[in-house]
Formats: sequence, structure tokens, C-alpha cells
Amino acid sequence: MIKSMTGFGRSQFNDIGYQVSCEMRSVNHRYLDIGVRIPRRYAPLEELIKEEVKKYVQRGRIDISINIEKSEETTRNIKVDKDLAIAYYSYLKEIAENLNISPQIKIIDLFRLPEVFSLEDEAEDLEKIWTVLNVAVNEAVQELTFMREKEGQNLVKDILLRSQLIASMVEQLEIRSPEVAKEHVDKLHARMVELVAKEMVDEQRILQEAAIFADRVNITEEIVRLKSHVQHLNELMASEEPVGRKSDFLVQEMFREINTIASKANDYEMSRIVVDAKAELEKIREQLQNIE
Repeated sequence: MIKSMTGFGRSQFNDIGYQVSCEMRSVNHRYLDIGVRIPRRYAPLEELIKEEVKKYVQRGRIDISINIEKSEETTRNIKVDKDLAIAYYSYLKEIAENLNISPQIKIIDLFRLPEVFSLEDEAEDLEKIWTVLNVAVNEAVQELTFMREKEGQNLVKDILLRSQLIASMVEQLEIRSPEVAKEHVDKLHARMVELVAKEMVDEQRILQEAAIFADRVNITEEIVRLKSHVQHLNELMASEEPVGRKSDFLVQEMFREINTIASKANDYEMSRIVVDAKAELEKIREQLQNIE
């Protein structure tokens, strides 16, 4: 199914003493670029998050914001650096003796000194936390994917509509092209009659000039390729695989063909059709910039 590269998904999951919230935002990007914001102590889980998202997304810039909070009280341990406390005491006592003052040092005074003690949380099991985080990530990315699919279908409808308009314009060009050559012959003949007497008009020369002109403005090859490209674009819009890059390349080829027709066109009506076709192609190209 065709997907847009724009979407949003969020989820929240609470289990085994952890509450995890996850938000994902995606925008168009040439390749797949995943950015994860997560508390530093859970940074080792970042690659697992990216691998999970890659199962659903092939292209786009994905910004993921993760918040993990403990929903239950956990044990905190006091860690005391006894050697450092003894060193502090020895130096303080020595300084007091050198200054001839009373070394009234209480145990609480030592605890106030830098790095004598610290509070440490129980070590967290990242594998256990991942079981909760994985659920939140999957729910968020599925919501993101649903939104991308929904918008993708709207883009497809618009592209197919414009593709149909272009196909109609190609048919108009195909019909108009022989008429241009015929009109050129008629104008050339009329001009020759104006310049010389009717019996002196060189019909053979007129036919030669007409043949040269017809060959110069012939757009049969371009019309055939444009029809093929339009059909291919419609097929890509029905694909189940990501087709953004292929479609973008195909539209570039369509632009190339229509520009060739524009350079050959020596007719107001054909030039008008070409301008309209290029306008529709440009709108298709803009839409394709947001397709995965």
C-alpha cells in the first residue's frame, strides 16, 4: 500500500513497575533517517528501537521521543567511601594540630564532605525494561503507519486524477500533430500562389518542404513513450511496495518527453496543451515528494 512520509503516532504502556510513553513524528526525507531521544541510562536500547521501527518504515525522517518513569518505589542504597572518609579525618586532624585548635569532628561532618557517600538506585534490568518499551514502540509505530497509509491513499487519488488528465492531453497532442503538418502544407501552397502565378507553382517542391517540416515536428516517438510512462505510473500507484523514488524518476522522464514535444511544436494549440500537461506533471512531482 502506498504510504505518505508524513505521520504521527503516540502510545503509553504501564507494566512491571515502569510507565513508558512514546511519540513518533515523520516527515519526508530522501532516505530513512531515525532519531531517538531517550534518557541517557536507557541509551543501550536505542538500536533496538530503530530496528523495530524499520520493520514498518522504509523511508522518511522519523523523530522518536521516549520517556520512561518508574511507577513503583524502588530500593535506594547508600554507598560510603570509607577510605575517603578516613583520609578526610586524618587531614582535618592534622590541620587542627598544626593550627593548635580543637579537632571537634563529628561523623555527620564527614558525611557532608564531597563524595564520602552517595545514593544509588538498584541496577535496572534493560532486557526487562525492553519488554515494556517494545510494546509502547510497536503501538506508536502502528498508529504512525496507519496515518501514513491514510494520507498515502489521498495522495494516490490525486496523482491518478492528474495522470488521467495528462493521458487525455497526450491524446489531444496525438490528434493535433498531423493537422499541424497539413495546415503547414496549405499555408505554404497559399503563400506560393500569392507570390507566383498558379500555373507556375512547383507542387513537387511544396511536397518536399512539407515532408521536411512533417519530419521535424513529428512527435510519434514521444507520444508512445508518454503513453507508456502514464500507464507505468498508474501501475506504480497500485503497488504494495514503496515506489516514491521510482515514481519520481518516471515523472522526470515524462518531463523530458513533454519538453521535447514543446521544442518541436510549431503550433499555438499544441503549445497550450504542453503548458497544461507540464503544470499537471509539476503537481504530481510535488505530491511524490511525500510518498515513501
